[in-house]
Amino acid sequence: MTTPFQIVDVFSPRAFAGNPVAVVFADASLGTDTMQRITRWLNLSETCFVLPTTEPKADYRVRIFTLERELPFAGHPTLGTAHAWLRAGGVPQSEDEIVQECGAGLVRLRRSPQGRLSFAAPPLERSGPLDPTKLAEIAGVLGIVQDAIVDAAWCDNGPGWAGILLPSAEDVLALKPASAHPTRIDIGVVGPYTADELAAVELREFFSDHTGALREDPVTGSLNASIAQWLVGSGRLEAPYLASQGTALGCEGRIHIEADATEQLWVGGETHTRFEGETHLA
Repeated sequence: MTTPFQIVDVFSPRAFAGNPVAVVFADASLGTDTMQRITRWLNLSETCFVLPTTEPKADYRVRIFTLERELPFAGHPTLGTAHAWLRAGGVPQSEDEIVQECGAGLVRLRRSPQGRLSFAAPPLERSGPLDPTKLAEIAGVLGIVQDAIVDAAWCDNGPGWAGILLPSAEDVLALKPASAHPTRIDIGVVGPYTADELAAVELREFFSDHTGALREDPVTGSLNASIAQWLVGSGRLEAPYLASQGTALGCEGRIHIEADATEQLWVGGETHTRFEGETHLA
């Protein structure tokens, strides 16, 4: 059995400097265990499987897998899947929006006049302050004292992020976190640049994988969405703004945060197919 696939570079204007995602065009017969096995074999942070929709308003359905588990929603897989679906000849029902069906429900996407894709930031599943025990745990993982943290909050729109605000982008880039952690943890760290910099903030995202190793993601759309909701909602930032991520890994992630007339936040970036072909599933 063969099926088309694409590997899409998301959130960077420079080739091979964003976050790659594999997009496999499958059918309903492909089982969950097989999807997880393919994802682990590819060894990318996420692999997406495009399937027939079950919702009349959706243009396509996607299941998103990490090396460890299935996610209800993730940002760069959402943009990468929409890009791959359009490139493969997908035609949305609406001229104005693309509607993706995923574990979190229906997610709206739009195309800018420049061709950049953006998704509507989904509602947070968990927000509010971190308890002292969790904050101490995170400070230990990051290798900093708690007094270095300006603010902290749950920024969870599916993956489970805890958001940490540091005084500056330089403090974010200077972090030397632990190499492993015995329990599951997902941390998003953000710090502001000075006013004369191109980007408003620098982000880094650390998570423990299925082996317990602590990994860093090059560019994370879901985290940028929830961090934007936190910082814009608290008055620390104003949309539109440009965020940078991946600098510490030698990448060049550029995330565009915008707000529409209803104050809905949109998270966008460039998307480019770097590899495509057919995969043999059996």
